[in-house]
Amino acid sequence: MPAPASSPVRPPAKQPPAAERVYTHIKDAVLDRRYEGGTLLTEGDLAEAVGVSRTPVREALLRLEVEGLIKLYPKKGALVLAVSAQEIADVVETRLLVEEFAVRRAVPASAKLIARLEELLEEQRQMSEAGDLAAVSVKDRCFHAEIVRNAGNEILSRLYDQLRDRQLRMGVAVMEAHPGRIAANIAEHGELLEAIRTGDADAAAHVVRRHVSRVKVLVRGEDR
Repeated sequence: MPAPASSPVRPPAKQPPAAERVYTHIKDAVLDRRYEGGTLLTEGDLAEAVGVSRTPVREALLRLEVEGLIKLYPKKGALVLAVSAQEIADVVETRLLVEEFAVRRAVPASAKLIARLEELLEEQRQMSEAGDLAAVSVKDRCFHAEIVRNAGNEILSRLYDQLRDRQLRMGVAVMEAHPGRIAANIAEHGELLEAIRTGDADAAAHVVRRHVSRVKVLVRGEDR
């Protein structure tokens, strides 16, 4: 009787390059605020945390400095930069310019866009119930990005994508400082979805302006 054929042995999954692993580790920790603004990171601690030598750590830190998330200090380490008032103002202003234009262009909306926004809104509710603030922030950003993508302007969409990291970081900061804002965000997304569904571009633009403008107030701690 012939021996049963053995299952083919799959080669182990190839890991990303060391510098990429360090980059992802630091960036994720900065964006979800495990590394708060003002934290000093050292090459040695990062190398140990990721399980690599110091050389890829240096490569990752240089890349993150270019992106504006950290500031390198020779022989001392890397300082995680706090979100500045100017950065908040700049991001909100850019978002308003892009998103108000985009939501008007996205109306009347396709059935596909409506279905996708419904899906993202439900996922945001689920992540909120699970208490996963970082995931809620990601879904929040995806909801708005989906509308921008459906405006039909690729250049505008790429510009909006460049705000991704700053948006995620600010989103987590707002939710940590104002837990009640999570439910308000979800409710406002529901309002925005309803305005898009009914084809009311003016109402949709109004919701966007109110919703996005609130971010600046909350991150600065000025909410009453």
